[in-house]
Amino acid sequence: MKKKILACLSLMIMTAAASHAQNDELIRYGNFEKWITRNIEESSILGGAKKVLMEVGPNETINGNKAYKNRGGSPWATSNVYAKVVGIVKTNSSVYQDQHDGGSCARLETHIEKCKAIGLINITVLAAGSLFTGEMLEPITGTSNPMSKMSMGYPFTKRPKALKFDYKVKIMDEPNRIRETGFSKTKEIAGKDYPCLTCILQKRWEDKDGNIHALRVGTAVHRFKESTGWKNDQSFTINYGDITKEPFFKSWMGLISGETVYYALNSKGKNVKIIEEGWADANETPTHALVKFDSSFGGAYIGTPGTTLWVDNVRWSY
Repeated sequence: MKKKILACLSLMIMTAAASHAQNDELIRYGNFEKWITRNIEESSILGGAKKVLMEVGPNETINGNKAYKNRGGSPWATSNVYAKVVGIVKTNSSVYQDQHDGGSCARLETHIEKCKAIGLINITVLAAGSLFTGEMLEPITGTSNPMSKMSMGYPFTKRPKALKFDYKVKIMDEPNRIRETGFSKTKEIAGKDYPCLTCILQKRWEDKDGNIHALRVGTAVHRFKESTGWKNDQSFTINYGDITKEPFFKSWMGLISGETVYYALNSKGKNVKIIEEGWADANETPTHALVKFDSSFGGAYIGTPGTTLWVDNVRWSY
């Protein structure tokens, strides 16, 4: 009888675990087991280095200095970019394929990128690692307004309870961050650097002039404020509707405004600002989802070199 009871309990536990797993939906390629390898040669005036950029998508190798577009139905883009400015080819790599639990994961790292050409330029730029649903619009042709080179989000019409993933964090000991644009003196920015998650669901529409408007349907925004080893199967609740009166609300969880500007491609193929006009009703259905991981939270050219975020198995939970 005891054996029968134990067998019954084991079956119940297995069934519950299977049912739980069925309520999770992996974002396509979100287990980061497949990567595209891009082999690019920088201009000879910069030393002609051969660089490797990694993208999330079907296992594939792309040789040559070619602009990248998402492949294999992958919704993911990265801050790894191929730039071509006045004929000079330069790359930046801040998202890498790494190892986790016998498989692959993504590693996002904040670092200093140097660009040196004798007699012409000698600059350093702080570059954070960014992994997001959307597209990077290559080739990059300038350093101004980096967000305008990114089309953010992908079509999505479900209402998940949470975003789940595995993560690991490395926080640096520096009490403040730096702002390093390459065209002005290094500036110290108050406050410690942290990696962050931005997950927002929006109801978007386009007006007759091609402007993209949106209401915020769901929100899960988090800053990782301590170094940690791998934490698997972590859940981040998506809160629906206006969250400004909730006790957990912080200003950086609010609507897109001020210096925080996101862009998306409109029906005419032009990348335009997403005008987030307000909060949707709590029972509204989204049209788009934006999931974005950053190794530094402060925006373009701001952070602390060495700050690192690892992520794996990114999925919706219902």
